[in-house]
Amino acid sequence: MRLRKAALVPALVAVSALTLTACGGGGGKTAGSGSNKGATAGAAQSFSVGNKADSTGPAKDVPGAKKGGTAFDIETTGFDYLDPSQQYVNQLQAVGMLYSRQLTNYKTDPVTGKVTLVGDLATDTGTLADGGKTWTWTLKDGLKFEDGTPITSKDVKYAIERLYQDYQTNGATYFPTWLSGAGYRDVYKGPQTGELPDSVIGTPDAKTIVFHFQQAHTDANFAAAEPDITAIERSKDTGPQYNSHPVSIGPYKIADYQPDKSLTLVKNDQWDPNTDPLRHQYVDKWQFQLNVSSQQMTQRLMNGSGDDKNAMNLANNADPSLIKQIQDDTSMAPRTISQYTPFVDTFDINDTRVKDVNVRKALVAAFPAAQIQRLLGGSATGDIAGNLISPTIAGWQDSDPLGIKANKAGDPAKAKKILTDANQLNYHIEVGYANTPKWEGVANALVDALNQAGFKAEKKEIDATSYYSVIGKKDNQFDMYRTGWGADWPQGDTVIPPTLDGRLIADGATNYSHYNNDAMNKEMDTISAITDQTQAASQWMSLADKILTTDVPKIPLEYDKFFNVYGAGLGGVAYNPVLGCIDPSSVYLKG
Repeated sequence: MRLRKAALVPALVAVSALTLTACGGGGGKTAGSGSNKGATAGAAQSFSVGNKADSTGPAKDVPGAKKGGTAFDIETTGFDYLDPSQQYVNQLQAVGMLYSRQLTNYKTDPVTGKVTLVGDLATDTGTLADGGKTWTWTLKDGLKFEDGTPITSKDVKYAIERLYQDYQTNGATYFPTWLSGAGYRDVYKGPQTGELPDSVIGTPDAKTIVFHFQQAHTDANFAAAEPDITAIERSKDTGPQYNSHPVSIGPYKIADYQPDKSLTLVKNDQWDPNTDPLRHQYVDKWQFQLNVSSQQMTQRLMNGSGDDKNAMNLANNADPSLIKQIQDDTSMAPRTISQYTPFVDTFDINDTRVKDVNVRKALVAAFPAAQIQRLLGGSATGDIAGNLISPTIAGWQDSDPLGIKANKAGDPAKAKKILTDANQLNYHIEVGYANTPKWEGVANALVDALNQAGFKAEKKEIDATSYYSVIGKKDNQFDMYRTGWGADWPQGDTVIPPTLDGRLIADGATNYSHYNNDAMNKEMDTISAITDQTQAASQWMSLADKILTTDVPKIPLEYDKFFNVYGAGLGGVAYNPVLGCIDPSSVYLKG
């Protein structure tokens, strides 16, 4: 997902390699245990799908947890969307954990780091029929909105129906697309025009909701954890204005919101912990301060003076200028998080322009991965990647089909020989880059390496705020450009088809390399139809490596990492590698 994680919002991506990224968890270690340092790509993140018992509340108490006090959070941006239907960025998903709930969700153990998909509003993770075309969930007893109104299946159906409205432009679109097709807004205009028929979404009783998808989707249990698959009280829905004060169904509710300045959450007395397997209500209040500079945020968390002792940040990396200081100060180790994100940064090769696969292979041979890694902050913010799938994704293998990790410095002699043998010496390459100092430095390093390897390379700047709009055009003028992608949930089908399916080439689409191979497209369809998710995960990994080896449409750059500290006064700080953010559900004040 290009826009789901804040790290890849176009206006920000050029500022820092990981300005707002925060997924991760290569070794499954989390904050607060002192074992969260130095994530390495040695094993895929461990996660599981829970059963009904795992989905039953209350959440297991965190050892040593205390009740009371105010927890603080320091953010470098504002919250664009509090409406859960419009939340598709990790920072927003994290704050939404405190006041919103979905049919399913991810339970993060703050001690072991284990992540389990469980029923949240639902009694379990759902039941599929018709090979995955029909999914049924049953709601728990005791669910209420903050005004005391009981939550029913009609409230969940209404939340899905409102996604069809024109103003709903920023959330996930899985369910409406799966239910009504790519042109779902042409099929149905929203709840103001009536309900979707039972043949699409059925509510046979107050507790049961049945979704009838047009095609089989065996991972709909994961999609049901997206923020928009929630419950919304129709009588309290104010349309676009709902974003200012969504009605709570979680342990906290909004007491005050000053956009771009602050957000205050207090306890919601209608939340029943017996219905909730993942959240606690340890602190009395959450106080968020918004739009603090990256450097100031990091310094405050490092120093921990006054209220900052009880402060954290949801999804930002530490400011690059302070990372080494954090690494060198051993006293910060117990409150430092260093984990993988679900993002993999790549340099995409524009196949529309660079048609000769030998030229693309020469680009790989010349690629100065180690030098670029240093320019982007070093190993703290990313490990050199060997493939296109993050270590947080099911089925990940530590493969290196193009030899990127084996040849981190690049091999100009090898690249020049490839070009010479292909009669392509002095091949012209135009490198597009976002016009900020950091990305200009990366572009300079890449162009120098390519020119040493027999290319005739030059760089061309792109306005940072419109970067993705420019490279997203089918007829853009660039041969190479940096992009990144993170999975919406830990399965390869949210990585490979969105970025490499040739049938998705269009202006604004996310197949930035314009890669199109009919045989590979067919393999994607075959894997998508596999109902065994473990088998599918392995095949997505194999296909990703096969595509790289055969056609070289992308050059893997980094497995992105989250790196930051939090206040010494906080306990229960867990890191969720699937959502890509700190999970605030178990946070408490040590006293």
